[in-house]
Amino acid sequence: MDKNKHISPDPELLIKLARTRMPFGRYKDRLLIDLPEPYLVWFSQKGFPNGQLGDMLRMVYEIKLNGLEYLFKPLRII
Repeated sequence: MDKNKHISPDPELLIKLARTRMPFGRYKDRLLIDLPEPYLVWFSQKGFPNGQLGDMLRMVYEIKLNGLEYLFKPLRII
């Protein structure tokens, strides 16, 4: 792969991540992108839930871990 090529994230996926709320637990109803990093680290250690929610939590974790939260800035619900 060419080192100069930039891989763009899927805008539809980012919008979905930015608008999905945690369906259970201590942070129920909080936007996934607003979950505290220690909570996402806990999931990464204990295991993410199965299915789409687990996939989305894993993506939010990776985005935060890599300092890419700026991707969500233009997508925040006001």
